[in-house]
Amino acid sequence: MNEKKEFKPYVPADTVMPELTVTSIIIGVILAVIFGGANAYLGLRVGMTVSASIPAAVISMGIIRVILKRESILENNMVQTIGSAGESVAAGAIFTLPALFMWAAESGDKAPSLDVIALIALVGGVLGVLFMIPLRHALIVQEHGVLPYPEGQACAEVLVAGEEGGAKASTVFTGLGIAALYKFVADGLKIFPSEADFSFNAYKGSGIGMDVLPALLGVGYICGAQVSSYLLAGGVVAWFVLMPLIVLVGGQTVMFPASISIEELFSAGGTWAIWSNYVRYIGAGAVAAGGIMSLIKNLPMIVTTFRDALKGYGKKGSVQDRLNTDLSMNIVMIAVGVIAIAMWLIPTIPVSLLGAIIIIVFGFFFATVSSRMVGIVGSSNNPVSGMAIATLLIATIILKGTGTIGMPGMVASISIGSIICIIAAIAGDTSQDLKTGYIVGASPKKQQIGELIGVVVSALAIGGVLYLLSAAWGYGSAELPAPQATLMKMVVEGVMGGNLPWTLVFVGVFIAIVVEILHIPVLPFAVGLYLPIHLSTPMMVGGLIRWFFEHKKTEGAEAEQKKKAGVERGILYSSGLIAGEGVVGILLAVFAIIKVNPELSLGDALNLSGMINLGNWGGLFVFALLAATLCKAVIGKKSK
Repeated sequence: MNEKKEFKPYVPADTVMPELTVTSIIIGVILAVIFGGANAYLGLRVGMTVSASIPAAVISMGIIRVILKRESILENNMVQTIGSAGESVAAGAIFTLPALFMWAAESGDKAPSLDVIALIALVGGVLGVLFMIPLRHALIVQEHGVLPYPEGQACAEVLVAGEEGGAKASTVFTGLGIAALYKFVADGLKIFPSEADFSFNAYKGSGIGMDVLPALLGVGYICGAQVSSYLLAGGVVAWFVLMPLIVLVGGQTVMFPASISIEELFSAGGTWAIWSNYVRYIGAGAVAAGGIMSLIKNLPMIVTTFRDALKGYGKKGSVQDRLNTDLSMNIVMIAVGVIAIAMWLIPTIPVSLLGAIIIIVFGFFFATVSSRMVGIVGSSNNPVSGMAIATLLIATIILKGTGTIGMPGMVASISIGSIICIIAAIAGDTSQDLKTGYIVGASPKKQQIGELIGVVVSALAIGGVLYLLSAAWGYGSAELPAPQATLMKMVVEGVMGGNLPWTLVFVGVFIAIVVEILHIPVLPFAVGLYLPIHLSTPMMVGGLIRWFFEHKKTEGAEAEQKKKAGVERGILYSSGLIAGEGVVGILLAVFAIIKVNPELSLGDALNLSGMINLGNWGGLFVFALLAATLCKAVIGKKSK
């Protein structure tokens, strides 16, 4: 408590400066749409998203301070608050909603309408912000110095160092430009494959490869070597232990979900056929078990946080200033009640009264979990998908038990899971933003209004992004595997139809239990087990680059400070790599649906692979050059 009383924000409570302005709203909204689209593409491609708070803050400073010549750290903070909401809405939506598109494609029905997607995203986003409001004092203020909220603190550091904003912004934009060009050459011109793939004839069933893409390199650098190694460890178990064992002992055995023998399956489809038919279910079990174990471990903290929130909220401090003012609890309670009734009564949202109750109860529960967990591991490592799987299992079992079965039951389950997934993602993002605001001295009430603005705009935009990507490639394709949404679809179908291959699922569950016993973080390991190893290897490269520079020996305080500044430059450059690939990915999706003639898309017209194709080894070489640019960004300019 002493640390809380002694803490002084960067901007004192009695200082008034521009914060929630027209400029901050316009720039924040634009960034929300851009980062929402970029993270939607990234998540559908690799199954994970990254926090947009830091790049949004840096770009904001580049625009507001350098171009517009305005000086207000709180205005810059508001931009990142609004802008980062797009990433979180996208994260929650793309992990679940593509399942509705896949069911529509399989049945020949129409895809869900834009208003359905927008309403689901809007309800989840607004509830995520509202549920975080009563938790702010307990988690952000009382736990200051205990819960680090790494991205929130990092974002505050970037904002406080605002006078250096121009240089920092140029680092992000450099990474964005290089990644955009790289992505266009790889997946637009197709001069080299964006995925290098190798198999081993002497060790049947095994394989390795690498998606040689900028975003994965950037994600690996931001997550670091330790988290990347957990992901890679899961991939190694899948591709070098489980898959060779399945091929070795399978032989002529026909094992569900495949309809042919394992030997025939491997002969026809190679390692990918074994992975898609069997390993994904094992990975699903591991992810679900990891999510549930994480909830159990955090249950005492969750109960304490909830109790403190109910006990402390509404008690006004001795000094009621702008730093202590949240949106009224009366408004929060009324809004939650109205949304619950609206979910039940509005036919566009496919949720019953029981579904609405499940959403409110589990939504607040998972908002608390999410906020607490991002306070420890950061938003980029927030296991939103694990929470969504736990929700889907419970919701589907409840709906099936009460007679809501078949496609209506599955759609209702995914809708419930989508809203709760978005609630968890937004609650985590809001808590990071409120932490940043607490450090720099922002007004919580204005930040909460800014979050709501970002949520509304992002909810309206995400439907268009999902439709665009669906029309371009389709979910479940090689270009957009949508791994998390495919997993959610598989879980709901398996529970509702009673044909989930439980043996494979329980293999994953017990692998997760062993990993937990060994004190290895189970969720990143389980995600690595579920995703292809081709996604873990480039992330490991990024993680190793960061590890090398962080552990490089230095002599003297000045050299140590330069090393720290270099690592931070790498984070900014990596953020640019992620944003650049995501933006060009959206543009390539537009090209894919613009028809030059009935048989040829613009993307095909740009394809030069028939004349120039560097192949797998060429792709690895170009990726090495990309990694060299990341190293160069960390090293920076040598002083003369």
